[in-house]
Amino acid sequence: MSGKILNQVRETIEHYHLLDDGETVVVGVSGGPDSLCLLHILRQLSTEFDLRLHVAHLHHRIRGEDADADAAFVAALAQEWGLPCTVETRDVPAMAREKKLAVEEMARLTRYAFLARLAHHIGAGKIAVGHNADDQTETVLMHWLRGSGLAGLRGMLPLTPLRQLRLHLADPDLELESWHLYLIRPLLEVTRADIEAYCAAHGLQPRFDRSNLDTTYYRNRLRHELLPLLETYNPAIRQVLRRSARVITDDYALLRAEMRWAWRQVVLTEDRRAITFDLDCWRELPTSLQRATLREAIHRLRRSLRNINFVHVEDAMLVAREKPTGSQATLPRGLMLTLGYDTFVVADADYIPPPDWPALTVSSLPLNIPGVTPLPDSPWRVVARVVPRHKLPAWWVDNTDPWQAFLDFEVVGRELILRRREPGDRFCPLGLGGDQKLVGDFLINAKVPRVWRDLVPIVASPHHIVWIAGWRVDERARVTMDTERVLHLAFRR
Repeated sequence: MSGKILNQVRETIEHYHLLDDGETVVVGVSGGPDSLCLLHILRQLSTEFDLRLHVAHLHHRIRGEDADADAAFVAALAQEWGLPCTVETRDVPAMAREKKLAVEEMARLTRYAFLARLAHHIGAGKIAVGHNADDQTETVLMHWLRGSGLAGLRGMLPLTPLRQLRLHLADPDLELESWHLYLIRPLLEVTRADIEAYCAAHGLQPRFDRSNLDTTYYRNRLRHELLPLLETYNPAIRQVLRRSARVITDDYALLRAEMRWAWRQVVLTEDRRAITFDLDCWRELPTSLQRATLREAIHRLRRSLRNINFVHVEDAMLVAREKPTGSQATLPRGLMLTLGYDTFVVADADYIPPPDWPALTVSSLPLNIPGVTPLPDSPWRVVARVVPRHKLPAWWVDNTDPWQAFLDFEVVGRELILRRREPGDRFCPLGLGGDQKLVGDFLINAKVPRVWRDLVPIVASPHHIVWIAGWRVDERARVTMDTERVLHLAFRR
């Protein structure tokens, strides 16, 4: 059995390229059977791969005297086997209270942060941990129950860049982007039963962690209650879950490749605070890539965020697909999606993206009718022409471009100006039967962000507003059956 496990680990190392000859490897050792087996096997393979091993143990201050004994056990074992060893202590319960995280999650982040700092300090590029095949089963099931996407349903990967673990909650000063550290899991194809048999065969006497029996911990409930129940439905459920994880891993790799291609097509600008998307290009993507690019934007702007809520992404997709200019969707950790005319921005909620529609930056401007009127400091211009009603294009009634309007020329006349809104402005929105509405209230109801409302171009005659450009024509300026000449106004880049 021990030879079989050794060969399995060697095969995993070679298949996933976990180790290079001559590497220094930090080995996380808790003292339990998994990490003890891992250290014993890597020690056997150290000559074959020319490895330099460094034992690491973190005391979490969770289990009192038992944890003290674990630390002493690991230090003594490393000395007996002639391996350098580092043992450190962190007050994980206190850190969990401060960060408002579950103790389990805080312990995980703190342990990896400790291993990362140690690896960087001694010049190691790899950190080996003892996760096994049964851990993988539990992880996949746990992620499925929590509603994870494909990334989570892959389970744990044999080789993971440490920068993906988002450890800054435990240690804000980590420089993982530049340290190029990798987490490796050489035992990921070995079952817990085989590991225990290996320890017995080699006379290894691992420490026993009583907290592994405590079913108040979520993972322990899966291990001791749910998985045995699922095995009554399918005795091979553990293998099925691991097989599914391998298939999903391959599918996810394909989706990521497609996402990277789509990202280059749809993202116009990107910095630390904001990512701007081309709206039309994004809307042409398949739903899967729309979702993937939104999740990627959230991840890039909030790299420490571990789980992205499904509802947040779906609500944002709905806004970007269907809602009018100015609509917004709330995203995790203070992010907001804001919809423009032909772009949308994912950014900090207090970020003010410049409007991508023809914002008016001066108080007023006379319109050339007919003719062309450039907007100051803008790539936009207003094109005006007077057309006999019977020569209008067939589609004018169903016009879907909010930045062009068809107005009764005899009603609005030639003396039109383009201006910004003024206090007390009222107009009669088309469709309300001539009822008046404050322009400010209309823009609020249209969900135009406050910072943009003073930039909305308003077309006005000497008598009244005739068009809130981009949003609504005035009822009095509409084209009727009695209209003889039509003023066609269009904003064009």
